[in-house]
Amino acid sequence: MHWAYKIANEIIEKYPNKEVYVCASGISPSGSVHIGNFREVITTYFVVKALNKLGKKTKFIFSWDDFDRLRKVPKNINSSFEEYIGRSYSNIPDPHGCHASYAEHFEKEFETSLSKFGIEIEFIYQSKEYTSGRYNHEILYALEKRNEIYDILMKFKTSAPNSNERNEFYPITVYCEACQKDHTMITHFNSENKSLQYRCNCGFANQLFVLTAKNIKLNWKIDWAMRWMKEDVVFEPGGRDHSSETGSYNVSKEIAKEIFNFEAPRYAPYEFIGIKGQNQKMSSSSGNIITPSELLNIYLPEIILFMFAKYNPTASFNIGLDEDVIKNYSEFERYYSNYKNKTLNDSTIKDSLELADHRKRNVDYPKFNHVASILPLVNFKLDLLHEVFTKNGESYSFNEIQKISDLAEYWIKNYYPQRNRMINQHQATDYYSTLTTQQKDWLKTLCNLIQTTGDQDLNNLMKQIYSICFDEDKKIMKSNQKQLFTMIYQLVLNEPSGPPIPLLFQVINTKQLLSLLDFTIC
Repeated sequence: MHWAYKIANEIIEKYPNKEVYVCASGISPSGSVHIGNFREVITTYFVVKALNKLGKKTKFIFSWDDFDRLRKVPKNINSSFEEYIGRSYSNIPDPHGCHASYAEHFEKEFETSLSKFGIEIEFIYQSKEYTSGRYNHEILYALEKRNEIYDILMKFKTSAPNSNERNEFYPITVYCEACQKDHTMITHFNSENKSLQYRCNCGFANQLFVLTAKNIKLNWKIDWAMRWMKEDVVFEPGGRDHSSETGSYNVSKEIAKEIFNFEAPRYAPYEFIGIKGQNQKMSSSSGNIITPSELLNIYLPEIILFMFAKYNPTASFNIGLDEDVIKNYSEFERYYSNYKNKTLNDSTIKDSLELADHRKRNVDYPKFNHVASILPLVNFKLDLLHEVFTKNGESYSFNEIQKISDLAEYWIKNYYPQRNRMINQHQATDYYSTLTTQQKDWLKTLCNLIQTTGDQDLNNLMKQIYSICFDEDKKIMKSNQKQLFTMIYQLVLNEPSGPPIPLLFQVINTKQLLSLLDFTIC
């Protein structure tokens, strides 16, 4: 059973009478949301789709934790923003100057990407929730239960409880009304008039009435537990860092039960995504990231979704932008073709394809590998690419070809220039001199066939090309054909491989082809 359906069935078993199944995700907009963070969203998305397919109504909520503080300025943000450390993300200017705040810039960047995947989410902006007073009663309740919360937190720490520390513990953060930073200390809480007093490192001090304050935030583990209860969440995933025995989930789980009288939702830990060739974890603050938006410059949305769907969340994997792009496309194209033809027997892959295909795929695109192989040979000219496919009997619309060619061109020019092949301008005499007598005879026969057939009857030409290397032993014949094709690629492209021979022969006119292959006329 696919992992998403397994989780969905467990949720239904745990909550059989729910009218609406609320599933949640959340991210802090500390910088550009990267593809590792994307797993937070996509894990929930697939569980939501599985619940829908099982006949259940769902609500997918996504919390932007934009009332969190800025802890560290990312490498790609001007260092002058260090002056805002301690402020909430929603109360910092946009470093790029195009949105109302730091938070909004990175929120909208990610939300735009999600729309391209067809993922529908109800976004909750925690800065608005907190400043609207929605959580003020829960904040007051947590202050009244602060000793009990301290006791729970200490169960998960190695240090011993301390009575003075317990008396001075507060499960909240206060943003200073003067400097707007969280460099504050609570000096007193009056439960009778529901007020607290605080002072800030900037010298400001004040009294706040909890039920009307707009600058108080629950600390993370208490905040998480409170929001589960407030939104009636039944499922939420979390990264490996939250999933240890003493991690945030287990702490919040107990706080939810003991303080807010709410059973924690079904939880799914997920592993981090890496960048192939790098050993470090993706991090917005380090700048070591690939964003979903960037990945969409190379991959169709359904292929990215499929890459995530086929892996259990507990399995880590790397995103590669080298030849892995070809491998990932080819794998998807093969599986999808079998799925359409009803010859796909792997139920997990079938479920992964269905979960990933956010819109009904009613178009057939040219194979990415074929486009990436031919595009540089026609100088990235779309009309010539379209002509090559048409001459080869592959009827794709101009838009279908453009969709894949745009992705292939971006990949080649930005990540894999090795694919930017060119047709040889001169005969590869050095390579030709390494061929055996038999191989040179094959080549001579090939040139005769090309001269006789030309480019008018390519299907007939290909049949005859396969017979050039005929041998009674099929293994030997297959090996011979592979050698011949390698020779063609080397002599035409100076590479051991290339696009399918029929497509290659459509790119090059007969005269040019013979000038590279026929060594009897040199």
